[in-house]
Amino acid sequence: MDYSGGYVIHLSSGTAGFTAAYWVGPRVKKDRERFPPNNVLLTLAGSGLLWMGWAGFNGGDPYAANTDSSMAVLNTNICAATSLLVWTWLDVIFFNKPSVIGAVQGMITGLVCITPAAGLVQGWAAIVMGGFLGGILTGIFAEPQLCALFLPVTNSRGVAYGGIQVFKQIVAGLLVIGWNILVTSIICVAIKFVIPLRMPEEQLLIGDDAVHGEEAYALWGDGELYDVTRHEHYSGNDASEPRFASSGATQVV
Repeated sequence: MDYSGGYVIHLSSGTAGFTAAYWVGPRVKKDRERFPPNNVLLTLAGSGLLWMGWAGFNGGDPYAANTDSSMAVLNTNICAATSLLVWTWLDVIFFNKPSVIGAVQGMITGLVCITPAAGLVQGWAAIVMGGFLGGILTGIFAEPQLCALFLPVTNSRGVAYGGIQVFKQIVAGLLVIGWNILVTSIICVAIKFVIPLRMPEEQLLIGDDAVHGEEAYALWGDGELYDVTRHEHYSGNDASEPRFASSGATQVV
C-alpha cells in the first residue's frame, strides 16, 4: 500500500541514485573534506516552495476534496514539521548549534517519509513517522477506515489495528529495491560501454563546468572568500596581472 508514491517514486529513485553512485564512484577527496552549501537563501526559497507543493501533491491524490485528502494535507504538514524539529534538535546536540541546511534536510525527510502514508494514518502517527521510517510504519499505523477510503482491499490495516500490512510493506519495499538495483546496474553498464561514467581525475579537480570553459560562480575561481595569501593584491604595475573588481569577479585587463 503506497498512498502517494513513497515506494514508486522515492524508494525507486533513491535506490537508483545509490546504485548509479556506486558505478560512477566517489567524489574526489577535496570535495568530501569540505562541501559547503551553494546558496542558503535559494535553498530556503526552494524548500518553502517544495513544502507548499507537497501538500498539493499528497492532498490531490484522491482527486477529490474529501476526508482522505484533508487528512493527507494535515499529516503532510505535521510529519514535515516534526522531522524538521527533530533534525534541528540533533544538530544542536551534536554540533552545538542549529543549521538551516539541517532543518531543510529534516523537512524533506519528513515529506518523503509521510508520502506513502499521508491519507492512511492519524495525526499522532504522522508525528511518530516524522522521526522514523515511512513505508514500514505505514504498515504499522495504517488505519482501517482510512485504508477503505483509499483502496478497499481486504485486511488493509496496520499492525496497530490487528492487521498484517507491515509484512506486505516490507515485501513490496524489498521488491522495489531489488528491481531498481538490477535495472539501474544494467543501464549504467550499458552506458559505460558507450561513454565513460566518470570524468578523469584531472578534470574532476577543476570541476565539470570549468572543463567546458564556464563557471557558475566566478568569484575567486575556487568558491572561497578572498584570501591575500592565495590571490595576492593587484599592484597596478603589470598590465597582464588580473584585477579584482569590487564585486569579487576577476577581470583581465
